[in-house]
Amino acid sequence: MIASAPDASIRDILDKAVAGERLSAADGLQLLQSHDLAAIGAAADKVSRRMHPEPYRTYNVDRNINYTNICTAVCNFCAFYRGPKSDEGYVLPRAELLKKVEETVALGGNQILMQGGLHPKYKLEWYEELLSDITTAFPSVNVHGFSPPELHHFTKVNNLSIKEVLTRLKAAGLGSIPGGGAEILVDRVRNELTRGKVMTDDWLNVMRVWHQLGGISTATMMFGHVETLAERIEHLERVRDLQDETSGFTAFICWTFQPDNTELDHVAPAGSFEYLKTQAISRLFLDNVPNIQSSWVTQGLKMGQLAMLFGANDMGSLMIEENVVAEAGTVHFLSLDQIREAIEELGFQPRQRDVFYNLVDAELEQKAIEANRNQGPKDLVELTASPK
Repeated sequence: MIASAPDASIRDILDKAVAGERLSAADGLQLLQSHDLAAIGAAADKVSRRMHPEPYRTYNVDRNINYTNICTAVCNFCAFYRGPKSDEGYVLPRAELLKKVEETVALGGNQILMQGGLHPKYKLEWYEELLSDITTAFPSVNVHGFSPPELHHFTKVNNLSIKEVLTRLKAAGLGSIPGGGAEILVDRVRNELTRGKVMTDDWLNVMRVWHQLGGISTATMMFGHVETLAERIEHLERVRDLQDETSGFTAFICWTFQPDNTELDHVAPAGSFEYLKTQAISRLFLDNVPNIQSSWVTQGLKMGQLAMLFGANDMGSLMIEENVVAEAGTVHFLSLDQIREAIEELGFQPRQRDVFYNLVDAELEQKAIEANRNQGPKDLVELTASPK
């Protein structure tokens, strides 16, 4: 069966994006309303190759350490958090957390992604000490830590400005900020999804101030729940506007809401078609964000690989440990060889990077490959197990 050509209006929008012209919100919405996945994906691939003509595609080796699951916010979409009075709440002992960092370094990791819930009691000094302990013991490791909801929460617990909070954490060793907790950056959606959590303008301001202090961060979007297509585009536009202002976002990552074990388990999850289309449109719309990461963690190996032909230029992280998505019933674990092979099968060289998208020294990269090959299946199960 021969695919039909896209209609004229869609073709004009895609031609504009491929030529490097900025898309309007109306353009983005029209693309989201379209079902021409092939044409949208092909355009996103052209833009990705224009922005990244290099012969390689990248990945990172890091570990997602959730230092606590205790959280005062109530999020309908989250299966991970536990209330402050829950018997299932935990805070990782410092020695155990440092052991996790040590294991990550042994596997060639150069970064930890460290996030937790909104703990009601810990003051800023606790987090400063945590950062100092990590960076003193492992000076080569970047701490990609504390999402905007956590950082905004710190201002409330400590009665401090966000600038002071971020300045102190940066001095203690915070290297970069993950884009977690964005969901959809529209207050109507946030009000429906969550209670006791940062709203849109404050989420963006955390990132704005961090960028003004010279820091970098990523931006994310979790979609396919209660948002409209127009609100999905509004989210992208808010990210793009802030990037115009600060140039602090290094990458954008989107993924589909995983409903199992959440209060929204009645919501039919968005499928691979919607994921690929939304990611491709993200590449076309976010003309000022340099990198797009594939989300194999939610989509699995093959769809994560296919996403590299739908606008992504980075396979994301090996993610030695992941707990939040896993609690929602979605568990995909890939070996480093699988990630590298997925990139090679697309005709690119696989290269390990750091958080700044600098390539890791080839000798260190080879050591990481060998270390991961020596890691047996039993060891991987133990490393990726969630704390109880």
